[in-house]
Formats: sequence, C-alpha cells, structure tokens
Amino acid sequence: MRFRDHRVAGDILELAARYRDEGADELVFYDISASPAGRRVERDWVERVARLLDIPFCVAGGIRSVADAEAVLGAGAEKISVNSPALERPALIDELARRFGTQCVVVGIDSLAAPAGWRVHQYTGDPAQSRAAGRDTLAWVREVQQRGAGEIVLNCMDADGVRDGYDVRQLAAVRALCDVPLVASGGAGKLPHFAQVFREAGVDAALAASVFHSGAIRIPELKRWLLVQDIEVRP
Repeated sequence: MRFRDHRVAGDILELAARYRDEGADELVFYDISASPAGRRVERDWVERVARLLDIPFCVAGGIRSVADAEAVLGAGAEKISVNSPALERPALIDELARRFGTQCVVVGIDSLAAPAGWRVHQYTGDPAQSRAAGRDTLAWVREVQQRGAGEIVLNCMDADGVRDGYDVRQLAAVRALCDVPLVASGGAGKLPHFAQVFREAGVDAALAASVFHSGAIRIPELKRWLLVQDIEVRP
C-alpha cells in the first residue's frame, strides 16, 4: 500500500522554520508511530516548536487522555488531533471537547476505498499494525461531529503519496455531511490539484507534505497561483 511508504524529510525545527517563512497558514505535526507503539507525544519537542513558530500548529499522535492533551496544549500547540485513540475509545472526543472546547479538537480519519463506499483504518503509522477499524467512513464522520470534533482531517489513503490529485469524490461525499471545517489530505502533486479540491469538494483547507518537503511546490508560488484562480488565500 502506497500509504506505508514513509520517508525521512528532515529536521523538524528546520522544516517548521522554513514553512513559517514561506507563508504556511498552519502546520500539523504527526508522530505517526506513537499510537501503534503505545507512546505519548514528547512534550519537549512541542515546546521547541512553539518557541520557534508564530503561526498556529496542531499536534497528533499518542493522545489518549485529557491529561495527554493538556500537556501538548500547555507546551504551546493550538490544537490536538486524535485518530486511532478515538477509534479505540470514542468517548475521548467528548472528554476533550468538554475540557478544551471544540475549537482545538481535531479528528483525523484515515480512509480507504471499499467495495461499497469507504472504510476507516487505524494504526496506519506502522505497516505491521495498520488495519481496518470496522467503521464506515461516512458514519464515523457523523459520529465524531456529534461527539464534539471541531475539525476533521480526512486522509484518503488511496491517494496519499501518489501525487495524482486529491480524492475529490470521497471528499465531496464527506463535505455533504460535514458541518465543521474539513481539511483534505493525500494526493497533492501539482498546482491544479489544489484548485480542484477547493472548487469541486468544497473543503476548507488542503494539507500537503511531500510536495513541500521535496520542493516540488513552494508555498509562495502556490498562494500566488491560487489567487490568480480566484481562490481566496491568506497573504
């Protein structure tokens, strides 16, 4: 599965500074092996990132409790994101929303096409543990909103890392029943892919990683191009 081809991209602080200077609106840091390994996010690197950045950032990976989230937010993150831990114990979303408010509670969903629709997967950071979570993607989107998710990041696993474009069909299906901000993830490869996902899927934001890490697309170039396409972006 292409989603499993993870690569080392560079030092976390160097990349954070680079994207800050290039004009990224927000950064998301995934500790992809934390949940499969039963680890918690290490507070020290979150603090270092917080001292460096003056833009919002979200931290994901290994957040299993209110105490875990409190440590990450206390270290300087603006948002926390939960994925596999929420699938293990959905009440975690309710607890986080009650304690911190929905505005900083993000739910990440790793979704893969199935014979009928799409299915949620978990522990995708570890190929040996990655597996179907036994949940329909659209049903899970409805549930996490009811429980207090203030934002959803939908990672379309079939498209991730392929650079052939976002899974507009799946994102549009989720958009139709998603009342909170929806972030598209997985598939960006060239400038038109960003315009397409905003126009055809109606997402609120588009997340990308490898095209930025490799320099295939630069953020200032992308923003200028989107403005020419009459798609509103932050300066």
